[in-house]
Amino acid sequence: MPLISVGRESVCENASHWKLKPWNTILKDKDHGWSPLLWIFYLGFFFVDPVLNHVSVWRWTLDIAAAMVFVCLYFGLFALQNPSVFIHIGGMVLLGMLFMPWNQGACTFFIYAAAMVPFCVNTQKRAVAGLLIVGGTGALEWLLLRVSGRSDLGFWVLFYAALFPIIIGGGNTFFAERNRMNRQLRKAHEEVEHLAKVAERERIARDLHDVLGHTLSVITLKSELAGKLIDRDPQRASKEIREVEEISRQALSEVRDAIRGYRAQGLVAELAHAKATLETAGVSVHCDSSTSVQLPAIQESVLSLAVREGVTNVVRHANATNCRLHLEQYNGNCRLEIADDGQGFVSLEGNGLRGMRERVEMLGGTLERNNKSGTTLVITLPLKEPRVKNESGQ
Repeated sequence: MPLISVGRESVCENASHWKLKPWNTILKDKDHGWSPLLWIFYLGFFFVDPVLNHVSVWRWTLDIAAAMVFVCLYFGLFALQNPSVFIHIGGMVLLGMLFMPWNQGACTFFIYAAAMVPFCVNTQKRAVAGLLIVGGTGALEWLLLRVSGRSDLGFWVLFYAALFPIIIGGGNTFFAERNRMNRQLRKAHEEVEHLAKVAERERIARDLHDVLGHTLSVITLKSELAGKLIDRDPQRASKEIREVEEISRQALSEVRDAIRGYRAQGLVAELAHAKATLETAGVSVHCDSSTSVQLPAIQESVLSLAVREGVTNVVRHANATNCRLHLEQYNGNCRLEIADDGQGFVSLEGNGLRGMRERVEMLGGTLERNNKSGTTLVITLPLKEPRVKNESGQ
């Protein structure tokens, strides 16, 4: 008899023993698939004895009833969410004990029980113990029948009732362990996929905060400026409104880029855009950046977002009149400094600054904030190709 694979996904221990799985999932199980329908045909060996011995109708009725009970026990292991090992495996062994005195084909029940034991327990030790119980029960049944005078039950009956079930069950112990490992791997893969989705959602949230926060601040500034100029300088107001339209279109493109996970603009372009934004807000800008700094793409993206978030905070919260942007390379590191002479702030980090810190630290860099005489943000990143850390810092 070939090996039988009975996969059991982990279920709640308090779940009902009689609750069925959804029908459309039973034969789609990754462990056993359609095999339950295939191996049920080995039940036919149970009917060899009554066919050859031309038994009475009453005996046929009992054998058919036993087969129906077995089919319920057998398919219950596959169809129930939390089948009881004692009921299903014990029921098969009990059928073998009850019918072996007048149907030697009842050895089949011991074989089925032993074949399924390894898949119905959680450890190899329990599987071995279960196999010994099934095989021992079959051997004891044979011995008692022999002692009672059933000399027609030869040693081949002992082999199929005790030894062969242990052989089949021993082979299935290996496959049961493999199934358990496969389920653990699938669970680990599902967890990794879940964490990746969470990380991607957090990345999109940080990027959208930076992109939209900055762009909406610029739109607000230009709209306020256009409102003030519309009476005394309509031509300048019209120009500002056109720029608002252009910025809105650009924001839409940047949102799409953020969702796809890349940036079309580089750090130089971001610094130029930041300078224009600050000047629009009436802030005097001193931009001192080295154009010779060569950065990996991921680091350039992080610094670009840092410039955008830092400048947005200056425009929104600092009430500054001067701002200094400084980018330099030293000792194998890149250092970005954003300093203003505004009012400073000592509140807890908001979403933007917290997202900025997470990006920088994932690349092995540091972010420092100084609130004396305004606010100064200093970001330091290594110039070497980074080994990106995961969310747990590994």
